[in-house]
Amino acid sequence: MRNPNTTREHVSPIDRQAELLLKVKEKGGASISELADHFEVSEMTVRRMIHRLADAGLVIRTPGGAMPAPAGSMERTFVERSANMAGAKEALGRAAAGLVAEGEAIVMDSGTTTQCIARYMAGRHNLVVITPSLAVLDELAGSAGVQVRLTGGVYRRSSHDLAGNAVIDALDGVHADKVFFGAAALSFHKGVMNYDAQMPRAFLRAGKQKILVIDSSKLGNEAVYRLCPVENCDLVITDSGIKSGDLGRLKKLTKVLVAD
Repeated sequence: MRNPNTTREHVSPIDRQAELLLKVKEKGGASISELADHFEVSEMTVRRMIHRLADAGLVIRTPGGAMPAPAGSMERTFVERSANMAGAKEALGRAAAGLVAEGEAIVMDSGTTTQCIARYMAGRHNLVVITPSLAVLDELAGSAGVQVRLTGGVYRRSSHDLAGNAVIDALDGVHADKVFFGAAALSFHKGVMNYDAQMPRAFLRAGKQKILVIDSSKLGNEAVYRLCPVENCDLVITDSGIKSGDLGRLKKLTKVLVAD
């Protein structure tokens, strides 16, 4: 039972979400009511946190609770994320690829949205793409006009990419024309956010123009880890599903391109 003499109101939603993930991993699974009592929040709040963590592939929803996502489930998780907002991601991919000029060097992070960008770059010529994403490599492998340079790293099934210090080392020596990166959420208060603690900020230092590509369902939301302020993005590309209020707020922070 919750202790009425204590409070966790000082804990931010992001910190609480990270704590919930740790709790689920420690116990090997937990019920919604159990988590609500432990963190002294409503069951609806717990359901929302579980939903976000499940979308990121970090937990699996169970009847009345959640359990850690096992390593064997990760390949399926990437496919499921690819299907989410698929139409919007295709529009984002077309719009982003349309900004790439012949002769440029491009850095692309891993994710289902950058995979769509690569799909629309496959017929281009005289391009260099630096990436840790095997999904991007899959899209560009048959393109004679695009040279793909993979970073080193350890394979992660959850994102079908390479991760670790080798990625940071590879990006530290790069100064490309453009960097395309995605995010799990864009908070108007906390900035660009991810569920992935391993996404290196080296991506943001690896190019002249930093371009965030994010579907409209992620705007106004929060994730676990803060990547950068929105103002650090030279351009944000989102889809036509964006709410007019969100579009107005976003334009006050940086340049915005709405993909049709």
